[in-house]
Amino acid sequence: MAKKPKAGVTAAEAEAAVRTLIAWAGDDPDREGLQDTPARVTRAYRELFAGYESDPRDYLQRTFEEVGGYDELVVLTDIPVVSFCEHHMLPFTGVAHVGYLPQSRVVGISKLARVVNAFARRLQIQEKLTSDIAHAVQDVLHPKGVGVVIKSSHSCMTTRGVNTPGSQLTTSTLLGDVRDDPRTRAEFLDFVRSR
Repeated sequence: MAKKPKAGVTAAEAEAAVRTLIAWAGDDPDREGLQDTPARVTRAYRELFAGYESDPRDYLQRTFEEVGGYDELVVLTDIPVVSFCEHHMLPFTGVAHVGYLPQSRVVGISKLARVVNAFARRLQIQEKLTSDIAHAVQDVLHPKGVGVVIKSSHSCMTTRGVNTPGSQLTTSTLLGDVRDDPRTRAEFLDFVRSR
């Protein structure tokens, strides 16, 4: 049985929309090479937009308090980002760097990557993605500060429009001590710059 998304659109309706787009582009959706494309596209979209089916904050719930007095920055760099521009539904890809200054507990590092991935699998602008990740870490872990930097290349700019291959957008959200304490801010940004 086909899974029915929250918006009430069935897989069959989504596949019909893909067939319409193929025809609109100028090809024959019944052509041999395209016959299975609508089903493939809807399956791919289910995976690419899986972020709507979970709450990324859930990954941050299990923490560890036995940190041996550790109170310095925790920074996970080069987390792959695959997301989609909400304006053109084209991908933007790059890396995220996520750091936080713990107060009394830490989270497993794989959970930071899962938070990035869960938020990324939605339609959005990069600025919102950056902010959502930072605020989720702040809201759940209550650290002294959080820093998130994302660097990515946007297909809506590199393959169409201004056609600027190689251009990258960098966004950041800094909260608490990572924003307000000059030494902590510099340390976090040094971690990111060294990438």
